[in-house]
Amino acid sequence: MLSSAATSGMPSLVYNAPPRPANPLAPLNFGPQAPAGIDPNLFARAKAALAARRPYIRHHDVIGIVDFSMASRDPRFHLVNLIDGSVESHRVAHGRGSDPVHSGFLEHFSNQFGSLASSNGTYVTGDTYIGKYGVSMKVRGLDWSNNNAEARAIVIHNAWYAEPEMAEIHGKLGRSEGCFAFSRTSHWSVMNRLAEGRMIYADKLA
Repeated sequence: MLSSAATSGMPSLVYNAPPRPANPLAPLNFGPQAPAGIDPNLFARAKAALAARRPYIRHHDVIGIVDFSMASRDPRFHLVNLIDGSVESHRVAHGRGSDPVHSGFLEHFSNQFGSLASSNGTYVTGDTYIGKYGVSMKVRGLDWSNNNAEARAIVIHNAWYAEPEMAEIHGKLGRSEGCFAFSRTSHWSVMNRLAEGRMIYADKLA
């Protein structure tokens, strides 16, 4: 998992997190239909995951949905506002262990140590820190399929191989070691929108 750790020219560490809902335990406010551009079955699974893991998710206004059925060149990490139905989509890299021939498509998931693979399931975001990959955000896996994520040091970070130019030149992004790796611009947007204990649901249905 290579890194563009240099933070020169990057935003301040003090970022503007989304406002907290007035009542975090209010009824979940999302419609029955998937927003445009998101697989309806994947959206249904994400909603079910949010309902099932609700006690572990601090805020329920914005969630991340990752469609690993799509190629890495496509914007497949969806930030979904469950209050107004708006969607913001970003490219995200998958783990090299999930795509050993580097086709640009995720072939399989793994929760095993040393697999260098992406894991599917429900995540909750944690603290930000400055480490090997610059400013990053921890995530914790809430399902049997990803419960080693924190111990495996799976995080949200930026990487040179996830910049738009990679997809434009090579038709795919580079690969991480299982982390959610983004371009610098997408990285900050994702961290801002999903800060303070919000949910990410990642899966592949096709």
